[in-house]
Amino acid sequence: MHTVPALGSGVRPRPVLQTEHLSVLGGRTLNVAVVLPRQPAGLAAARLELVRGSRRMSLELVMEPQRDGTLLLTATAPLLHAGPGERDTRGLAVGTGIWRFTVVTVDTAGRETRADLAAPALSTIDGPTLPTSPSTSSGAVFRPVRSVDGRAMLKVSAPAQQAELLAFDLRFDRITVHGRLISRRHPVTDYTAEAVRRGTTKSVPVQAVWDGDDFTFDIPLAAMTARQSAQRTWDFQLRAGRTRLKLARRLTHVRNIKDVFRTPFTIVALEDGSLARVHAHLTPSGALAVACAAFGTNEDA
Repeated sequence: MHTVPALGSGVRPRPVLQTEHLSVLGGRTLNVAVVLPRQPAGLAAARLELVRGSRRMSLELVMEPQRDGTLLLTATAPLLHAGPGERDTRGLAVGTGIWRFTVVTVDTAGRETRADLAAPALSTIDGPTLPTSPSTSSGAVFRPVRSVDGRAMLKVSAPAQQAELLAFDLRFDRITVHGRLISRRHPVTDYTAEAVRRGTTKSVPVQAVWDGDDFTFDIPLAAMTARQSAQRTWDFQLRAGRTRLKLARRLTHVRNIKDVFRTPFTIVALEDGSLARVHAHLTPSGALAVACAAFGTNEDA
């Protein structure tokens, strides 16, 4: 939870309810649990509202009576970014900005009572995963935050233009990379892929095959090794004019990505009959890097 310079309520303060749990799991699944000190008489329904300006999104809260007489209100819902590039159509479509949480209880007569949510205590546990990660559907970030007056709010950040690494396949005769262009600002035909040798300006063009915003290419190991036994490290990027987007795994909740996504050194047989010793791996920042060197020929092996 981070503090944002925004007030959680209007001029007339509302009652504040204790937030038992508030999180966004997997980058896009909102989980909320709110405690009512006692169940109001004639309570018929309850809902959670996300409010920003004149916009209002709502979802039903499940009412769970507890043994101590309190009432637990819970909700789980997928979050979508109300902008271009969103790949899903199921969930609450919220736009960029800060949204206020409000709990609305309704009695049998139809009367509504509104209350704000208190921000939960900040967790200080450093585990293997991050408390907030980007949505794998759109690249947007949905992050619970605290207002200056202690209310729980949701900050929505639009996705940045980036080249997301989805996966790479290690085979005996090639390495195939799968990626996705997120929040692009040009037609996909304007983007070209290339391998750039680290520490130099030397680059090798990469032939990418596009399917919408998704792309696939085989790493040009023959051109990258050029039968040289010295090992070189290469990075990969998409280029459109002056824009350069390094290919990396960013839509993840893993804290130490290099320690989790480990890959072995492998020997790849190239089309010209030579062999290459290759290590395709992720850097601490999640970028795809390939260290490779010529290993000889099939006949020598």
